[in-house]
Amino acid sequence: MTARRLAPIAALFLAASLAACNPSGTKSETDSKPSGPAAAASASGAPADGASAAPGAPAGGSDLSLTEAIAKIPAGTEDRTGYERDSFRLWVDADKDGCDTRKEVLISEAVKAPEQGARCALSGGEWLSYYDEVTVNAATKLDIDHVVPLAEAWDSGASKWDADRREQYANDLTADRSLVAVTAKTNRSKADRDPAEWLPPAASAQCTYGADWVGTKLRWKLTADDKERAALEKLAKNCADTVVKYEVAP
Repeated sequence: MTARRLAPIAALFLAASLAACNPSGTKSETDSKPSGPAAAASASGAPADGASAAPGAPAGGSDLSLTEAIAKIPAGTEDRTGYERDSFRLWVDADKDGCDTRKEVLISEAVKAPEQGARCALSGGEWLSYYDEVTVNAATKLDIDHVVPLAEAWDSGASKWDADRREQYANDLTADRSLVAVTAKTNRSKADRDPAEWLPPAASAQCTYGADWVGTKLRWKLTADDKERAALEKLAKNCADTVVKYEVAP
């Protein structure tokens, strides 16, 4: 199984991590992925005992506040010309272990591990969809969300990539914060909208979601337009303790 730096003890750290990310209790009515000690440290800015570097953190690198990280995203104008979802090859089995990207994410994020059958068929298990704080007990009820949607990535620079790099982006298991298992309802509510148009309905998830969005943009050197940046900056005002860590994709 591809190594994603996520721990099965996610539930022990989830409540504290979400509480640290609550942007003044404001709830959006309108894809923050606390999944273990390292993720809790990334979201709250406080290191967890025995935690390794947070997801996507460069070795020996310094942390950035959400405001500082937003300032590092290159400015750009979105352009969806030529976009097709099929331009991004999804759910590959990069390490040839029988489990594709979707299954890898489901296995790594399970609060209660599912049983694995032939061809990585999953049964049982339990997950927490942190976007809406819903507990899910069937993998079929979950979508794997690209925190920065494929269409948004295309708009922001991926249109200039070759097919191999788009495949790498669509199946990025190296940075834990790029893909997240959430309820199908919230994923489809989000669709391809950016933070100017959509934030997780659970207020406790919004600061971490902002950090994950910004970290993904920086990891893949994607741009932000003016409305997106303004929305992120507004969110950051309520997320003073949120830390962004990332490693630029090779």
